[in-house]
Amino acid sequence: LCKSVLSVRKQFTLGKNERLKSRKQIEHLFNSGKKITVTPFRIFFLIKEQQKESDTKNNLSFGVGVSSKNFKKAVDRNRVKRLTREAWRVQKNELKEKLQASSRQLNVFFIYTAKELPDFKLVKDKVAVALKKLLEKTDENNSANS
Repeated sequence: LCKSVLSVRKQFTLGKNERLKSRKQIEHLFNSGKKITVTPFRIFFLIKEQQKESDTKNNLSFGVGVSSKNFKKAVDRNRVKRLTREAWRVQKNELKEKLQASSRQLNVFFIYTAKELPDFKLVKDKVAVALKKLLEKTDENNSANS
């Protein structure tokens, strides 16, 4: 019983290995990745084939950024990032499972572009729309490569 509870709880984490922090990877994502817009987010993503079998746990990397031009106070920028990370963490599982099944790797970076502080409901709804679009994009890539 205890082990099954732990495994269920483990699914809804956003651990270090799932965060997109490498400057090299982020630059590569911005330079050669694709872009979609779900207002108030601009989303960069890059779908790659999985290199190693050991990388199956880390097939979905996520990052978020907020412009200091729009939010002067770090407190506000951090709040938007926290809300976005939480919305992603709760909803990412379907995309993650699809990537594992097709042995692909996906790097995603959300940039918040609006000028006002959002509430969690708005962020969660927009992240859900973005995840739906990303799922469609991974399906397109799957059918193109098959």
